Formats: sequence, structure tokens, C-alpha cells
Amino acid sequence: MSFFTNQKFSAWYSAARPRTLTATYAPLGLAAVIALQKGVFDLIPFVLSLIGALFLQIAANFINEYFDFKRGADEFKQAGQGMTIKNQILTPNDVLIGAIVSVVAGSLIGLLLLIHSGPMLLWIGLGGVLVVITYTAGPFPLAYNGLGEVAVGIFMGPLMVLGAYYVMARQFDITPVIAAIPISFMVAAILHANNIRDMDADRAVNKRTLALMLGLRGARAEYLFLVGGTYVALIIMVLLNVIPWTTLLALITLPEAYRLIQIIYTKTDTALLHQAQGRTAKLHGRVGLLIVLGWLVYLIAQNLGM
Repeated sequence: MSFFTNQKFSAWYSAARPRTLTATYAPLGLAAVIALQKGVFDLIPFVLSLIGALFLQIAANFINEYFDFKRGADEFKQAGQGMTIKNQILTPNDVLIGAIVSVVAGSLIGLLLLIHSGPMLLWIGLGGVLVVITYTAGPFPLAYNGLGEVAVGIFMGPLMVLGAYYVMARQFDITPVIAAIPISFMVAAILHANNIRDMDADRAVNKRTLALMLGLRGARAEYLFLVGGTYVALIIMVLLNVIPWTTLLALITLPEAYRLIQIIYTKTDTALLHQAQGRTAKLHGRVGLLIVLGWLVYLIAQNLGM
């Protein structure tokens, strides 16, 4: 069976969940601009890091698709990304093989970067692969035990930024870890919005997400905490002089953040909550992009002596 026919391309594209890939672009962009400031930016390791991280995130999406289907978590969903197995576009075996290929590809790139950089990348990489696999798989799947937001927030925030920075600098620096806190909050918000949308479906199959553990009122409060925490953390980072004041450019996204919080707090319609989840992913991408652009403006101004 061919995986790459024209007929299947759109199905694989959907299963990869492209709108969630800002969760990779934002931290890699942040790592790049920090490396530029520190004078250690190296294009080839950066590009390899980006490709490897994308493979691993796509693998996580495939694994999520496969095991949610196997565990029955897709059965009651009315909306959501992927669901190519449920809709009989791809077979479970297709998606499983796609996940294995993606994990192997990402891991091989990681091994190449490990040779180039140093031993710390091994632990970051192993942790990342472990999260990718155990997010919905294994005897204790993180997403089914209320740990999804925590795992994603840590590994697609500080550790991903640190890992990408480390392969260029070949030494540890605390700046990438601290500077990544705002996008860590926002990437967790993407997942949490997804879990709020799927509360009824997840309850039906005993998928114990943090949203279900907290209940609707608590889940809404957590969304406010995560989205609002993004901006609070950004301002604190600037006040502590960890990141340049020009990164406050990201504050122009506050109106959209407010609109999304209103939707989460007032709506229960699955279709509207699905839109809110997609818009949260876009908001994450915009916040990350604007932080990077603001940082670049600061570096350019410094170089011009302004």
C-alpha cells in the first residue's frame, strides 16, 4: 500500500495536524534569536534541529491519533484534528507505521546532533522521545492521567529551546530556559483548549484529562491561568532583564487572547470550542513570532548603535 499517492497526501497532512506545528516553530525561533544574541548561531545545526523536532512532533500526533482510536477516545468526538482513522481515510496500520518512521527519523537527526554537540542533548532528546511515545501510549499514558499539559509545557517550552540552543552553542546557558516560559504557558493552553472541547467524549472513555479532573469551572480557570500567564510571564521576563523590552511587541495579541478567554468561559458548543482550540494554536504562533521579531529588532538596533 502506497503512503504517498495523491489521494492520500491530504490525509497524511491532516493526520500531521499542521496547525499545531507552531509548538515547534516558536521555540526553535526563540532558540535561534538567543543564539544570535550570544554570537553562537550556526545555521546547519539549527536547520537539523528544526527538522528533527518537526518529525518528533508529527510522530506524537500520529501516535495520539493511533492510540486514541484504539482506546475508543475518538468514538464520541464531534470535532477535532486528524481523526483520519475514524473517518476511514487511513488505516490504523498506516498511522502506526507513519509514527514509527517519524520517530526513527527524528531520533536519527538527534543522534547526528548529539555527535556534533555534547552529552546534555542525549538527556533532552531521550526525554522528548519518551514524552512523544508515552503521551497516549503505554501502561501510563500521560494524556489519560492529567499530565498532558505539564509534559507539553516543559518539553515544548524550556527544554526544546534549550536543546536547539545547545546544539549551536555546545554549552549550557540558563537564558533559553527562562526566556521560554511565556511560550511554555501558551503551548500548554493549546492542549488544554483541546481537552476542554473534548470533555464529554473523554469522560465517556475514562480519559482522565486535567480538564475533567478540574471540572468545567476549574478547566476554564486553568485556561485563563495559562493564557494570562503567558503575558504576565513575558512582562516579568522583561522587568528582570532576561529578555529585551522590544519583545513586548507580543502584547498586541492581547485582544485575541481576551476573545478566546470569553469563548472558553461562555460557550459549550463543540464546534465553537474547536474553533477556539485552533485559534489558540494560532495565538501561540503569533506570540512566539512577535517575541522573536521584537528580539531581532533589539539586536538590529544594538548593531546600529541605537
